[in-house]
Order: sequence, then C-alpha cells, then structure tokens
Amino acid sequence: MTKRLLMIAGETSGDLHGARLLQELRARSSGDLEVCGLGGELMRARGLEPIADVSAISVMGIAEVLRVYSRAKEIFDQILDRVRSEPPDLAVLIDFPEFNLRLAPKLKEMGVPVVYYVSPQVWAWRRGRVKSMARCIDRMLVFFPFEVEFYRGHVSVCHVGHPLVDEVPELDQAWDHVPEADGPFRIALLPGSRSNEVRRLLPVLLEAVRLLQVRRPGMEVLLVQAAALDPREADRLIAKSGVTVRKIAEKDRYREVASAHLALCASGTATLEVGLLRTPMVVVYRIGLFSYWLGRLIVRVPHISLVNLVLGAPAVPELIQGRAHANQIADEAQSLLNDRKRRDAMRADLSGLRAALGEPGAAARAADEVLELLRGETR
Repeated sequence: MTKRLLMIAGETSGDLHGARLLQELRARSSGDLEVCGLGGELMRARGLEPIADVSAISVMGIAEVLRVYSRAKEIFDQILDRVRSEPPDLAVLIDFPEFNLRLAPKLKEMGVPVVYYVSPQVWAWRRGRVKSMARCIDRMLVFFPFEVEFYRGHVSVCHVGHPLVDEVPELDQAWDHVPEADGPFRIALLPGSRSNEVRRLLPVLLEAVRLLQVRRPGMEVLLVQAAALDPREADRLIAKSGVTVRKIAEKDRYREVASAHLALCASGTATLEVGLLRTPMVVVYRIGLFSYWLGRLIVRVPHISLVNLVLGAPAVPELIQGRAHANQIADEAQSLLNDRKRRDAMRADLSGLRAALGEPGAAARAADEVLELLRGETR
C-alpha cells in the first residue's frame, strides 16, 4: 500500500539532510512512497513534490523572520490545505524551527504523526519549549549525543548520529606535510548559506583577508559558496572589495578546504565540515542588532559554534557580533598562521570531532526510524 509522507525543510542544510534521508527512504520503500512538502533542489531531485517555493523565507535572525512573515504565512496555509485534501501518513519536519515548531501542533491536531529530524536548538534558548514540543512530536531524531539527555523524559528520542560523518571524507590537510609553512598561505572563506548572512559576513571576511594580504603577500583566497545562493551576489561583493578570489565548485569544496591553511567560517553546519577536515578555523557570527540583543537574553550555551559545543571546549575561536570586525578577524587569523603550538593544539582537538559525532550511517538509521512510524509501530 502506498504511503504518503510530508517533508518540510527550509534552508540549504535542511535540504541536504532531507535529500539524504529521502534517498535512504526510497531505497527501502520499493516505489510505494509518495512525498510532498518543502525543500530545495536536492530534495526535489530525489522525488519531493514541492507544495511551494521555500527560498524566499529562508532567513536568519528573529528580525529577519518578521520581514518574511507574510509569505511564510501563505506557504504555511498552503501546506495545511494540502494536508486537509490529501492527509499524509506521517510528517517529517527538518530543523527550520521558526516555521516547523508552529506547524507541528497544527499537524498533530489534524491527526498526523510528527517526526522532528535535526533538533531545533531549544537546548540553547527557550528550554521551556520542550514541554509544548512533547505534546505534538512523536519522535525526535537528533544529531548530537548531548541532545538525548535534554529530551529524555519528554519526547521519544533517538540519536542517529550526524550525516556529515559519511559526507566529509578523511583527507590529507595542508598542515599535515608542511607544518612550518612560510607561505604563500591559502585561506578559505565560508560566509554562510543564506543571502542575508552572506551580505552581512562576506564583506567583513574580504576586508580581513585584504589586511592579511598586506601582512602576508601572495595569499590565495578561496570562496566556498553555497549552491543555493545567486552567484551574482557574491560577485558583486568581491568586485567591490578589490580582493582576488577563486570560487570553489560545490563538488570540490571538501578537497579545497582541506588544502587551505586556514578557514574563516560562518557559525553553522559549515564549522563541522571544516572541523572534520581538521582545517584550523576562526568562527564568525553576525546577525541583526535587534536579533543579537534579544538572543543574548535567552541563549543558555557556553559556545556559539557547533564544533565547540560538540567537543565541549573552546577548541576554535569565536568572534561574535562586535568582535566580528575585519581587524580582529585578521589578527586571529595571523596568530593561527604564525603560532604552530596553538595551531597544533586546535588540530588535535579537531581530530576528535569525527568520533564525537557518532558512527557512520546516520541517514540510514533515521530512515529506519521514519519507516517504523510509517508502519504504525510505536515504542
């Protein structure tokens, strides 16, 4: 019997995780699975029937979310209309908490079981929200071991591991063979996956690199640009900066980042990719002023970057908001390039990241959990 699945992902990383999960589900379902919802190019390529275009509402920060509220409400209503006309057997909500944590109770009211894949960071802020989540989520599938303890006792929870353990290969890294390089150095820029994030961070990163090039002539600059972004936006910012940049194709990003001596990286999933490659990094985080000050009142974690949270230590420097300016980024970068002891300590910490994220096969384990619920099995 054909099963109907609703999948909702709203950002580049969610599209990637959703595509991996959908591929594993397809491999196990013998063609008897219909999937509709929200997702990007990767999920659509694996057979997702899109209900609407989600790109216009993929933003970062509380204030930014408010600006796309009207369009988000339209898409929200379209999803509920589709659920009423063609009720799914199960919904899989992937990250995207500003949207999905409002959708989950509506789906539950309509009798649709809900799996949440990729936990929203309620363990970092608004911890009390877990009680309302417990009323509308049937199973949490989490990436990080520390999330299990947070949800246990509230929601049925399963640690499936992180898909990046499978995705990111173990490669030789630039410092492996030339630990005392005098240059020229290679710097990788990873300014994020959302348009507003790139507009805010890329000019600062380019200015930091320009300052570094004055101190260290001949430095090569690589730009790792998310596939979902319009390349013309990055081209405009690069041209304005006057910095010569070599853009990296999506398919080559792991090899190229491993070949870099240092990465300047937006806080987010990309920090895990860089960390798994053992490339030294400086993590940069900047959002709108209102979102930042509101966040300061409610965030309850010791670190911003996922690398530091997973390792439970300040393994990589975090330059947040007012500290995320070109001069300080350049100073941190130069320190890492010059200080072998500091650099080796960071790389030793990063060597433990792969084991800390769990065993390979995360997407396959997540698919097994989803299929268990689709078959009506409960714990």
